Amino acid sequence: MTFRRLRSIPMLLSLGALALSFPISVSAQDTAACANGEQAFTHALGTTCVPENAERVVTLEWSYTEDLLALGLQPVGAADIAGYEAWVKIPIALDEAVVDVGTRQEPNLEQIAALNPDLIIAPASRVSENFDDLSAIAPTLAFDAYPTDGTTHYTEMNNTFRTIAQAVGREAEAEQVLADVEAYFAAAAAALEEAGRAGETFVLSQGFMSSDVPTFRLFTDNAMAVEILTHIGLENAWDDAPQLYGFTTVDMEGIAGISGDTNFIYVAQDDYEAAMADSALWNSVPFVASEHAYWLGGDIWLFGGPLSAVVLVDTVLEGLGVPLPQLTPATEATAEATVSA
Repeated sequence: MTFRRLRSIPMLLSLGALALSFPISVSAQDTAACANGEQAFTHALGTTCVPENAERVVTLEWSYTEDLLALGLQPVGAADIAGYEAWVKIPIALDEAVVDVGTRQEPNLEQIAALNPDLIIAPASRVSENFDDLSAIAPTLAFDAYPTDGTTHYTEMNNTFRTIAQAVGREAEAEQVLADVEAYFAAAAAALEEAGRAGETFVLSQGFMSSDVPTFRLFTDNAMAVEILTHIGLENAWDDAPQLYGFTTVDMEGIAGISGDTNFIYVAQDDYEAAMADSALWNSVPFVASEHAYWLGGDIWLFGGPLSAVVLVDTVLEGLGVPLPQLTPATEATAEATVSA
């Protein structure tokens, strides 16, 4: 059973009271150590003083680029724009004036410096060695998307989103976005209930070939995408212990025992899907034989921000044949049309 992913997302604008519950990133003691007009943020690589209401921001990871756009702010520079546009399908486009500053693994420091940023936002795992060089250009905040303290990846995503919002002076916008997303989850749960599919079990997978062998990442309970699907009333059937990156990697033998009643929801490139469709071994797996395998296509992003969460929900509902929630008024978030001069 296959389908193609939805190409537009209705985003609601719920005008309820805002619950400003920001992570503890700034304290009176920390702020006192910063210059007037700055605020201190404790992050994965230390504590950094950031100018209040930073506007010229460079993002070195796709999820942080998405976060800024969701807050209504275009970055002045972003890493791997082509990759971002290929994978992140939120309904807010990067402005053509945004400068590509190189790869996420090796950003171009000269290009970043030329943009005269107020703030750089980066993944801690990729900038630990050049953090000082980046910080010499502009205050740099580094985040860890895979915490080891028991925090789920979804909770970490929300905390990071709020911290970024605080750094750019858009706390209210962040709370509105998160409230809208939670409301959309509730509407999706109601749609599943009405369709008689609430409480169904699933295994979420990302498939690829490794040395010509079909390989599957099976996502554990701490993975962001799994928590999103449990938010809308589905139940994760993959009961392996939470993993650092949120998934266990197995071969065909590892999926053979998954029940035929479980919805196997998977992301895979077209050529992988075509090879699997012709595989007698794949077609003999219980959930495939019972038509409970749902291909999400090859470009659904499972590691993004709050708007990517809505894309995932819409895509899964569409695959399960559940009508998408109809929310009124239907409003798509929009980012500022131009990059700050």
